[in-house]
Amino acid sequence: MKKFEEVKKLVAELEGDADKFYNKGNSAAGTRVRKGMQDLKNLSQAIRLEVQEMKNKEAGN
Repeated sequence: MKKFEEVKKLVAELEGDADKFYNKGNSAAGTRVRKGMQDLKNLSQAIRLEVQEMKNKEAGN
């Protein structure tokens, strides 16, 4: 559950930069959004693997 909380925190942190990029045309904010989205992708993959591992462990019992 800790990683899921990290996802929520990361999305909240990106909201300001997304607003600056989309509504104000700040290209530096766009770079930060792209980096944050890559971090979000990596974190999401880690969660997927964790969930699958837990499911497999349950199925084995």
